[in-house]
Amino acid sequence: MSRVLGQRCARQLLPRARAAAGRRTYAAAAAPAFDWQDPLSSKSLLTEEEQAISETAERYCQEQLAPRVLQAYRDENYDKKILEEMGELGLLGSSIEGYGCAGVSTVAGGLITRAVERVDSGYRSGMSVQSSLVMGGIHEFGSEELKEKYLPGMAKGKILGAFGLTEPNHGSDPGSMETTAKPHPTKEGYYSLSGSKTWITNSPISDVLLVWAKLAETGKIRGFLVDRKDCPAGTLETPAIKNKNGLRASITGMIHLDNCPVPKEHMFPEVEGLRGPFSCLNSARYGIALGVMGALEDCIDRARTYSLERKQFKGNPLAKYQLVQKKLADAATDAAYGTLAAIQVGKLKDQGLATPEMISMVKRQNCDRALHHARVLQEIFGGNAVSDEYGIGRHVANLYVTQTYEGQSDIHSLILGRAITGIQAFV
Repeated sequence: MSRVLGQRCARQLLPRARAAAGRRTYAAAAAPAFDWQDPLSSKSLLTEEEQAISETAERYCQEQLAPRVLQAYRDENYDKKILEEMGELGLLGSSIEGYGCAGVSTVAGGLITRAVERVDSGYRSGMSVQSSLVMGGIHEFGSEELKEKYLPGMAKGKILGAFGLTEPNHGSDPGSMETTAKPHPTKEGYYSLSGSKTWITNSPISDVLLVWAKLAETGKIRGFLVDRKDCPAGTLETPAIKNKNGLRASITGMIHLDNCPVPKEHMFPEVEGLRGPFSCLNSARYGIALGVMGALEDCIDRARTYSLERKQFKGNPLAKYQLVQKKLADAATDAAYGTLAAIQVGKLKDQGLATPEMISMVKRQNCDRALHHARVLQEIFGGNAVSDEYGIGRHVANLYVTQTYEGQSDIHSLILGRAITGIQAFV
């Protein structure tokens, strides 16, 4: 079994983890202290390997990503070398078995996204598209030839991917997509793809693009892997979308296809309809559910530190006042509950017992609560929240996007409502 990341973490961290476990046993006999950073002891649900992976990811993110995120956010600049760095640590496609991937648990993969999003949702978005949407799609639905050709390079961050589903006229309604694929008029054995996709993370820097299109002959939705180097000039364009309010530390763009030739071998052989893209989205949605807990936890940490240091009204710290303490208590409670729920769904997913509705529930709830509390905690900073140096406003802007993409919260409400009542409310 390929456990590259887990084995590397284990060699470095398991001796310390066992020593810490012994100390925890001793401390438990003497009544444990409340840990405000892990209020409901979610770590106790993790395996040693999962804890070690989480610590490795946290260390990388805090040492390598955190120092550069502010300037990246200001400049709206994404350094694609970040994906190579993540690849070297085994963080990309981490839940995939084989093909140079680490093959860790679903929970461990979610803990990686939490560590990355604790720094910035944009960095997590770039990683999630690479890992869950594109690598996950190729691994689940691609031919063996496609897996062997692309997954090892993508696991190293040497080949970058983008996922093309959302269209300019069809956001929450992918079934109405207008992008089409038809037999190429002059190239035997090729399809010709035409259409546009928008709000596509990584598209301007991508080497391969997983594009979903309707077959002109049947109207069935199929997945195509478009390799940029095989596209003649003028058939593929991926312009960047600039001047975003959120996710400025990631790169977002469009995909324009104009009779772009794609080999028939690059069409996913079996899956058709929306089952393919939705399966990819479910994996990414799970990562988001744990990821946004990292962003919320960082907001709590920043607000707590600020409230302890900021003095008002006869030299009292803001943390002394009841309204401030309530804001922190509410946020910490939802972060703890959301983390526990996501871990539970991850464990069920590894057992083959998770349903799409479970993932809709944790994605919707965690995104909504993370955005709500980030906005409330922002109030603790007063006017200083306007300054990007305090970081809280960046999280608020980012979390609005996470609540919107890969299934806006109202859409997930309807998915849950349909499961509860048996009645379809979308149309």
